[in-house]
Amino acid sequence: MLAQGRRPDADLGRLISSLGISPVIQEARELDSLAPGENHQGVVLVVGEYRYLTLEELVSRAPRDRPIVALDQVQDPHNLGAILRSATVLGAAGAILPERRASPVTAAVVRTSAGATERLGVARVVNLGRALEELKTEGYWLFGAVGEGGAPPEELELTGSCVLVVGSEGGGLRPSIQKACDHLVTIPMEDPLSLNVSVAAGILLGEAARQRRAARKPKS
Repeated sequence: MLAQGRRPDADLGRLISSLGISPVIQEARELDSLAPGENHQGVVLVVGEYRYLTLEELVSRAPRDRPIVALDQVQDPHNLGAILRSATVLGAAGAILPERRASPVTAAVVRTSAGATERLGVARVVNLGRALEELKTEGYWLFGAVGEGGAPPEELELTGSCVLVVGSEGGGLRPSIQKACDHLVTIPMEDPLSLNVSVAAGILLGEAARQRRAARKPKS
């Protein structure tokens, strides 16, 4: 939808043409009601519900040399969006979210992810613990991020079929999820301040990407 008097610039015109849609002209207050509190700049795109993958669909299309990131009850949509953005940029194979006590993919998540939600496969499961056990049977190794007591990420092999599991903002991994993991990983810190979950996930995904690049280099 375009607000009355809003003329599409060149970039917007190309986008509209590429989508094959015909914009509907509405009064500005109608767009305000569709995007309350947002600076829509006279343009609103109305879309259907986000399309999640099943766990089976995610596994079937996931390259086995790239990690899957699993989120255990991450509730802040901005954290979720940031994690999905890092996962996409750093080459993850997909992400898994639980249905309960966790942020779904919302407009805020899409915006924070800078569009990564449309590029990265995201599965939503009823029971995260059961989904992780299913991934084990598919040959995946599970690496759970904990605040202390785990191995430094550079000492673990984060290549091949692996799942990086990160916990909620307040409580971290639930005990049952932590117990399901094959290895625990702790990011070394030189100050006792804790890391935001999206930052921690980005560090682990970055280390996995570094190891992947190193594995591709020919042996001298």
